[in-house]
Amino acid sequence: MPIAFPIPMTIIWGAAAVLFIAVEAATVGLASIWFAIGSVCALIAAMLGAPLWLQIIWFVLISGLTLVLTRPLAKKYINSKSEATNADRIIGSECRVTERIDNLSATGAVSADGKIWTARTPDGSIIETGTIVRVREIQGVKLIVSLPDGAQGTAP
Repeated sequence: MPIAFPIPMTIIWGAAAVLFIAVEAATVGLASIWFAIGSVCALIAAMLGAPLWLQIIWFVLISGLTLVLTRPLAKKYINSKSEATNADRIIGSECRVTERIDNLSATGAVSADGKIWTARTPDGSIIETGTIVRVREIQGVKLIVSLPDGAQGTAP
């Protein structure tokens, strides 16, 4: 026995397609285009008189298939270039410790590129004030620094 809905499924699938397209238009990357395509296919099935279970299968199948087939390609070409920020240019540079770096005490600062940055070490070693260190990476607002290759620090 077919399920009776007070609103025809063509309107529901059409509204879903419009909603998914609106979400897609509001986002920068591809977010819901696959579901919009699935909704349109389910709308066509509803217009041809297909039962509800078949419309749902069409929606899930087409959405999943388009997602699986096009997502890797879309990721490759959309937002494939990451823009380096001004802060990224200090990675690899040397700077001077202005406050003793001790991860356990949550202390440490370095002067890099004319600015004072909070600093931590990747291995928990303690580095004294005045020591020259190399910037390895940026994590949030903290620089992860270590002694230049070959130099020795203090164990925690």
